[in-house]
Amino acid sequence: MFLNGNHNMGKERGSPAAIAEEVGERLKQARLNANLTQIEVANLSGVSRKVVMGAEKGKVQLEYLVAIMMALNLADNIDKFLPKQDISPLQLAKLQAKKRQRASGKKTIEKEVLPKW
Repeated sequence: MFLNGNHNMGKERGSPAAIAEEVGERLKQARLNANLTQIEVANLSGVSRKVVMGAEKGKVQLEYLVAIMMALNLADNIDKFLPKQDISPLQLAKLQAKKRQRASGKKTIEKEVLPKW
């Protein structure tokens, strides 16, 4: 669970900012566990060191976060973080109702009549 310690530094426990900060701290710890510098992670992920620094503070764009996670061999954890969602039976029924049942038929295209000169 997020924020199971007192790491929220004055932010409301469970707030988006506090959770983002915790993710950043975990990202930093993963980098340190891999014995990589911020520059090495930046090079491996194709982002700048500034982006890595921001990510470790919880301030990063989603695409960059994924790139950094891939560089740290953490991409498999994305499925644990946000598992793929199945379509609910109600949503499936709504989608089925909107499905085309038959073709609309051939549209006839009138040939352009050219004037006879």
